[in-house]
Amino acid sequence: MSDGSWITLISLAVTALFMLGTPVLLVIFYWVIGCSFVIDLPLANTGNELINVFSKGFALLAMPLFILTGDLINQSGIARRLSNFAYSCLGWLRGGLAMASIAACGLFAAISGSNSATTATIGSMLHPEMVKGNYDERFSAATAAAGGTVGIIIPPSIIFIVYGFLMNLPISELFIAGIVPGTMMVLAMMTVAFIVCTINGWGILIGLSFQRVIKTAFGAWLGFFAIGLVLWGIYTGKFSPTEAAGVTVGFCVFVGLLCYPLNKVLGSDADVPVNEKSFLSMFVVEGFTLPSVPGIVSRSAQITGILVPLIAVSVAMQQVLSSLGAKEYIGEFVTGMGGYYAVLFTAMAIVFITGMILESLPVTIILAPILAPIAVSVGVDPVHFAVVFLVGASIGFITPPYGLNLYVASGVTGVPYFRLLRFSTMYLAALLIVWVFVALTPITALWLVGFMQ
Repeated sequence: MSDGSWITLISLAVTALFMLGTPVLLVIFYWVIGCSFVIDLPLANTGNELINVFSKGFALLAMPLFILTGDLINQSGIARRLSNFAYSCLGWLRGGLAMASIAACGLFAAISGSNSATTATIGSMLHPEMVKGNYDERFSAATAAAGGTVGIIIPPSIIFIVYGFLMNLPISELFIAGIVPGTMMVLAMMTVAFIVCTINGWGILIGLSFQRVIKTAFGAWLGFFAIGLVLWGIYTGKFSPTEAAGVTVGFCVFVGLLCYPLNKVLGSDADVPVNEKSFLSMFVVEGFTLPSVPGIVSRSAQITGILVPLIAVSVAMQQVLSSLGAKEYIGEFVTGMGGYYAVLFTAMAIVFITGMILESLPVTIILAPILAPIAVSVGVDPVHFAVVFLVGASIGFITPPYGLNLYVASGVTGVPYFRLLRFSTMYLAALLIVWVFVALTPITALWLVGFMQ
C-alpha cells in the first residue's frame, strides 16, 4: 500500500475518532504519530518540537497568566460589576440586557484575553438574569456564545500572542490592531440583539438613570483600572505582554484578598450592583479568601493544561504537513488564485472552512505560517492580515459543527447545543459582514497602529 493510501486511512480513522468525541488534542497527536511512521519521520523530531515550543518563547508565558486573570476577576466580583455597568447604560433599550451581555463580554475580554473564559463567565452570570427578564433561553445562551468571540480579538489576546510568536510580529502592534475590529464586532452583535429583541418583544425595560450609571461606573472602577493597567503598560512600553499579564494577576490577587475583609466590614451584598447601605461599598468588590486561591489557580491550570499541549502537537503537525508538501500545495493553490483580493479571500475561505472543524489555536499554528507569507507577497500588510486571519478564526467559535463557544455556552446554561444554532446563525451573519469589511478596509486594523507609533 502506498504512503498516500496509508495517510488517507489514518486521516479517516482520526476523523472518525473526532466524530465520536475524542478530544482534538488526541486526534491531532494520533495523526502526527501515524503519519510520522508512514513517512519515516523520526519520533525524536516530534519530541524535540514539543520541547522547543515550551523553550522558545517568553511571550507564551502570558497565556496562562491571562487565563488566570480571567478566573480572578470573575471570582473577585469585578466581572459582575462590569456587567452591572453595561446594563445600567443599555437597559432602557429593547434587548438591553442582551446588549449589556455582549458589552460585558467586550469589557471582560479586555482583561482576560480568552474566548472560552469570556463565554463561561458572562454566560453563567447573565443567562439566568436574561431568562428571568423574559428572553428566550436559546437566544440568551447564543448571545453569550457569540459575545465570547471577541475574547481573542479585543486586547490583550492569547491568540494574538501565539500569532506574534509564530510570525515574529510585535505583539503590542497586534494588540493595537485588534481594538477597532473587536469594537466593530461588539457593535454588530449588539445591533443583532436589538433587532431580534425588538421583533420578539423580549426584555424588561428599565429607565435610563444617570445616577445609576454613575454609581455602577464607580462600582466597576477596579475593572476599568485593570483594563487601563494592561493597555497602558503594553502600549507605553513599560511592560511586555507577559509582564503585563503578571502585573495584572498580582493586581487581581491583591484586590481580591484586600476587598474580602473590607466587604464584610462594609456589609456589601454581592447580588446587587451598588449597596446603598454604605457609600464606600461601591468601591469594594466581593473579593475572595486566601484558602480559595489554590482552587482558582487549579481551574486556570486545567484550561492551560488543555491549550498548551494543543499548541505543541499543532506545531508537530505543522512539521509533518511540511514533510508531506502541504505547504507547497496550499501555497500554489492560493497563489494561483491571482492578485491581492483573490489571494486574501481565498485565504479567508480556507480559515473559515478549517475553523468549522478545529479550534483557533491549531488553525493559527498550522495555517498562519503557510498563508501569511503568501498574502504578504501580494501586498497585504502583515499586521492587517493577522487581524483578518484571527477575526476569521474567532468566527469559528460559533460555526458548526465544532463551534467551541457553543459547547461552552451549552455547558454553563444547560441549553442543548443544537437549540442554540437558530439564534447563533444571526450573530454569525453579522460577524461575517464585519470580517469582510475589515478585510476590504485595512485602515480598520492599521489606523491605531500608525497613530500609536
